[in-house]
Amino acid sequence: MTETQSVSQTRRPPTPNPAERARTIASRGGPAVLLPAADRAAGGGGEARVAPSLHHVHASGTVSVLLPDDHPLVRGTRQADRGELAVMLELTDTAPVPLREPVRGLLWITGWLRALDPRAARARAVSIAETRPDPRLLDVGHGSSVLRLTPASLVLADAEGTHSLRPHMFSAAAPDPFVDYEADWLRHLETAHADVVDQLARHVPAELRAGRIRPLGLDRFGLRLRVEADAGDHDVRLAFSGPVTDPRQLAAELRRLVGCPFLHRLG
Repeated sequence: MTETQSVSQTRRPPTPNPAERARTIASRGGPAVLLPAADRAAGGGGEARVAPSLHHVHASGTVSVLLPDDHPLVRGTRQADRGELAVMLELTDTAPVPLREPVRGLLWITGWLRALDPRAARARAVSIAETRPDPRLLDVGHGSSVLRLTPASLVLADAEGTHSLRPHMFSAAAPDPFVDYEADWLRHLETAHADVVDQLARHVPAELRAGRIRPLGLDRFGLRLRVEADAGDHDVRLAFSGPVTDPRQLAAELRRLVGCPFLHRLG
């Protein structure tokens, strides 16, 4: 996959910095798997990849995961010399529209996994529920254990490249202001506003316009399109005139890109 600039751009369009992109992926709560370090060191073929019942990445970079009480990882942490195991959590950022290559990015958090005692587990479940209510949290203490992953390092891989991050860099960043409704907005653009997508296509390099143009991503710096062509997929970033932080500013930038002063809102 390559990142192609809009025809009108003379330099690479601005993007959120790597720590901000990592926080955004973590905030989306996409699919996650745990991989014990021992299996990775042994060249495990993926059989030890564990999908938690629930995962939540806190602002500090610490991750809470739920696993059944009898899961081998729960037993392993309790039997380990220091009560913790080295693991890696892999978070996948998938496009909200059905693309043939749906993965937009990956975030790997490597650190130490420890099972919390019942009192700490209940407190952690209550803390998560305050910002992310989920019925699976009710299973804590009733068949499910809470484990805490304390991060040592993070690695982000996306269309902008691969970046290594320290936990303090992650915790100091903020997720994108559109993270909570990017998915619904892009799906709505795809299903109800094909005419708008057609107008946006005028910013795509001429040699790519024969491909199918799809909405791929949104952040405060711009809109990303995916061109699915016979020769492969290409991503095009359409830069806003400046960073935006709310729907009103977003609508104004969309009007500018589409070239229609009467497009007041996308709805």
